[in-house]
Amino acid sequence: MCRFGTLIFVLAIVVALLAGRSCVAAVQIGDQGPNWAALAGVDGKPHDLGDYKESKVVVLVFTCNTCPVARAYEERLVALQRDYQAKGVQVVAIGVNHKPGDQLDAMKERAAEKGFNYPYLYDASQASARDYGARVTPHVFVLDQQRKIAYVGAVDDNMKAEKVTKKYLRNAIDALLAGKKPSPAQTEAFGCGVKYEQ
Repeated sequence: MCRFGTLIFVLAIVVALLAGRSCVAAVQIGDQGPNWAALAGVDGKPHDLGDYKESKVVVLVFTCNTCPVARAYEERLVALQRDYQAKGVQVVAIGVNHKPGDQLDAMKERAAEKGFNYPYLYDASQASARDYGARVTPHVFVLDQQRKIAYVGAVDDNMKAEKVTKKYLRNAIDALLAGKKPSPAQTEAFGCGVKYEQ
């Protein structure tokens, strides 16, 4: 009877996990990037995907303030925007977690402290992250000029900047700017799990 009770408990957990996953879509390479609209930015303005129609490439990063992995990539994203802005590349970061340290007021403080040079947006509905299928922070989705998904995954291959050997995101951007398809087009994103509300 005890074993039966344990089995029921385990099955209930599995069903709950699968139900949570089913609420999160997963875009594929070549899909049209889902739109987002009127997301609050740390600049006090609403932001839409259409705001960046002049950009050749949009780098969408689902991230947050409190995840150590996400924080480790902040300076790399600042450097990326600085290095590629003149080439028509726009980095956009979106946070969706509901914990106090990840909400808009805290995001404003973090952006000012770290000198973010790209839009940092808050989506309390979490709809944008669900639409794209963001699983972790950071999770990168690169949109080409037609706003189709061209790359999905990690920024690079190591949380520690000094140990990076493969710059996946920069290579993907370089390929798109050269009129080529990124290779690899997909890598395994790693970081803290996005805290989806049920």
